[in-house]
Amino acid sequence: MTPQHTSSTNTFILGCRSVIFFAFQVISLFIFAPLVLLSFPFSYRLRYRIASSWAKLVIKALKVICRLDFQVTGAENIQGNGIIFCKHQSAWETFALQVMFPEQCWVLKRELLWIPLFGWALALTQPIAIDRAQKTRAFRQIVKQGIDRLKTGRWVVIFPEGTRTAPGEKRKYMIGGAMLAQKSGYPVIPVAHNAGEYWRRNAFIKYPGTIQVRIGEMIDSSSLSARELNEKAELWIESQMDEISQP
Repeated sequence: MTPQHTSSTNTFILGCRSVIFFAFQVISLFIFAPLVLLSFPFSYRLRYRIASSWAKLVIKALKVICRLDFQVTGAENIQGNGIIFCKHQSAWETFALQVMFPEQCWVLKRELLWIPLFGWALALTQPIAIDRAQKTRAFRQIVKQGIDRLKTGRWVVIFPEGTRTAPGEKRKYMIGGAMLAQKSGYPVIPVAHNAGEYWRRNAFIKYPGTIQVRIGEMIDSSSLSARELNEKAELWIESQMDEISQP
């Protein structure tokens, strides 16, 4: 069920489910975030396991409460570690990527770390928090810290469009992730999905259905320039979006 196929009765039911899911999300956050903070004296991996357990629980709750599931094509392409280039339509993928991929860190705007409790716990998972207003400095930070994270065996998650886009929209793919791949020698793995059709940007209602996720083959960065890497990943992601998006 997508937004254009809902009656007033269905909208009420969807609203009730979304309220219950939101309550679950908030209550569980107030359980898991303090656990992450309390784990500060211990290893990073313990903190990450706690944080990712919350994300996995949210995805399970979304399926049970809102009847929103997902289907993955191309999971066999996940090998070793590298840089994830993911379409950014929703809050959904920030949780779901932790279900689909092993240990990872995210390139994100530093303002998220200022959110009480949530941001403090997020900071302990060692994200790459950039100031988007300082583009040159942000690119350097992505490369330097990204290489450090990759060397530890983690995946680095990048949303190349920089911010969430509504279904059917497309933004310019930023070069930072491709620069990281070119400088580090690690491959890029592109991910496309249509989550924005069910959990819309800045929207409260979650619609039932099955989100389609497609994971592409790894793109070798050893023989391509940053621009070529960016263009190849963008072409694959957007071609998949044309196939999986609702008309």
